[in-house]
Amino acid sequence: MDEQGQLTRRGFLRLGSAAVAAWSVSDLKGADAPIEPQLREAIAKLEYLTPLDRAFILDKGKAGVAKLPLEELREVGLTPDTWSLEVIADPTSNSVVEHPLSGSNALGWQDLMRLADKHSVRFLHVCNCTNGQDPFHMSLWEGVPLREVVSLTRPRENVRRIYYQSQHGVNLPPFQSSLALSQVLEEPPGQMPVVLAYKMNDQLIPASRGGPVRVVVPGAYGSKSIKWVKRVVLTNDYKSNDSDAELNNDPENPMKTRARFINAPKEIPAGKPFVLTGWAQVGISGLKKVQYCVHPHKEAWPQDDPYRARANWRDAPILPPPADWGGGLPGGKLPPTNQTDPRTGLPVEWPLRFTIVHWAVWLPGLSAGSYDLGCRTIDSKGMAQPLPRTLPRTGFNTLHVVNLVVKTEAY
Repeated sequence: MDEQGQLTRRGFLRLGSAAVAAWSVSDLKGADAPIEPQLREAIAKLEYLTPLDRAFILDKGKAGVAKLPLEELREVGLTPDTWSLEVIADPTSNSVVEHPLSGSNALGWQDLMRLADKHSVRFLHVCNCTNGQDPFHMSLWEGVPLREVVSLTRPRENVRRIYYQSQHGVNLPPFQSSLALSQVLEEPPGQMPVVLAYKMNDQLIPASRGGPVRVVVPGAYGSKSIKWVKRVVLTNDYKSNDSDAELNNDPENPMKTRARFINAPKEIPAGKPFVLTGWAQVGISGLKKVQYCVHPHKEAWPQDDPYRARANWRDAPILPPPADWGGGLPGGKLPPTNQTDPRTGLPVEWPLRFTIVHWAVWLPGLSAGSYDLGCRTIDSKGMAQPLPRTLPRTGFNTLHVVNLVVKTEAY
């Protein structure tokens, strides 16, 4: 610990080496300094992957299928035995494909599984809304790269973008999103492809969570990852035609790097130590560190420093990969993925881009009064949140600042 009562980064890394950087309390015993019981308890309660029954789903397109009974799901083609995907050229443009997939020739579940036998990928990725404060869920995805399906149609001429649509209700337009064809056909080294996902946390995706098949676009916010996908269109229209753009969002923005608290207290007794835990989202800029600050209300904040750059920021240790990944995985064990080393089963890097990490810090007691608790990220380029993108509607990135009251009376 340093003089502020914070577990040092060096100490934290040593702490995790005894058991492949696990989070469990038993693995904290290898530290070279006493680990506060409060800190051990708080870390033990953290959960990485979100169980399917707690994965929040937003139905922006008002498809209304999340709670349909099984027979009605079959009627609308949202069970594995009834699902099919139409992949065609845009009839309103001059795009040409040699082998459209439609009608009796549409891609069915068994066709998708045959592609999965050869081409499936599995990766970790967080899902959240462009303007959401907290993630909808952190999940392990398995799917077939969308390019494998697009290639079956043999595109020939005038295809610049694709757009894809969800199941939709009668007299309602489909919710849709779009991508440049190049983004579907290839991705930067080390990044994951756009996929037609059929599994979350190693389980088939139920209709209540966007299944049986949904799109997952690595690095993008949730509006790009259309649920209940039923139709893909190849077009020569060069413009984005995302439904989310009609809501004054910029759907082309990649995910941002940011931090938020999980358990910041609202009231504590004076002089009593306390623990802060939180998560950080790793956006396109990567993550260098997470920081926190404690600022007394009696010291007015300068109006010329809206992003609190001059606050007394201190580093908060980032937790290493968990031994128990949660999310309903058998034994909490992470199966092999495209992001893990096949020899060790560990992520090839940490933090992983477009996922979350947890952080934790133990603080000594404070004197009576009111305080602001804040947290932020520093990305791999050295940019402090909310930089480099502070405009709204491009991904929620506001500093998380909460009020803490420290009381003199014991309770």
